[in-house]
Amino acid sequence: MKLGLINSAWAQAGKDTTWGIKKTKEIGFDCIDIFADPFDIDIRERVLIKRECDRAELPIVSVCCVAVGLIDFNASVRRFHQERCVAYLDMCYEFEARNLLLVLGEYIWNREVIPPREQWDYAIETCRELAEYAGDLDLRIAMELEPFPLSLLNNVDNMVRFIDEVNHPAMRANIDVSHLHLANVAPAELARLKGRATHVHLSDCDGKVHGDLPPGRGVVDFPPYLEEIRKLNIDGTISLELEYSPEPSQIENWVREAYTATDTLMRAHGLRD
Repeated sequence: MKLGLINSAWAQAGKDTTWGIKKTKEIGFDCIDIFADPFDIDIRERVLIKRECDRAELPIVSVCCVAVGLIDFNASVRRFHQERCVAYLDMCYEFEARNLLLVLGEYIWNREVIPPREQWDYAIETCRELAEYAGDLDLRIAMELEPFPLSLLNNVDNMVRFIDEVNHPAMRANIDVSHLHLANVAPAELARLKGRATHVHLSDCDGKVHGDLPPGRGVVDFPPYLEEIRKLNIDGTISLELEYSPEPSQIENWVREAYTATDTLMRAHGLRD
């Protein structure tokens, strides 16, 4: 597998696009994931991203999208977010990426007002249409497993059920190791995602709250998860997800530390190409 970095690590520390792409290559990453909203950036920024990644010989593998409105009970809101996700998929195609990393939302009002099945069905309907569009572009959608109690996809059972109900080859799972730990998902459960997973996120946490720390700064026991990921034979990428460095001025050291730790882990489990 390749080792990538989500470029939001640089953006949250105030580094510009070109600097972040060049630094990603300099540190040693094989590829990059882009966190950018096509409704917020213009054609000049999109061209800049692709041009600088090509110059650095740093392939764009994934584009990250949070679209909680795909499960909104208002049809107009769902339509807007579907249109927005289509724009994301178009940008993935433009960037020659492999997948759209998609984050769904949570059940509203503590699952007490709207029947949970209704919101689940909204997700199936909207995501099936997006999967059909992605498939036409030869792209995949990698669904994020979120560790929060009310998230629609917060364990392997729900992820498998969701992918099976959407029933489209473009619909796949993203494996986020930190999220699995926070959701108390045992490594052995990953075997159920064989043939269903297409991308991996890796970061550490304190075992209590979402953290996206460099591996080694938290409590995640990575080897059992990485061994199960190896068995899945995913033709994809492990991407470091790093957010909110406590010292933004030291973001380069933060990313280098995470790169070194992850590279070591991947090589120890035969996961780095």
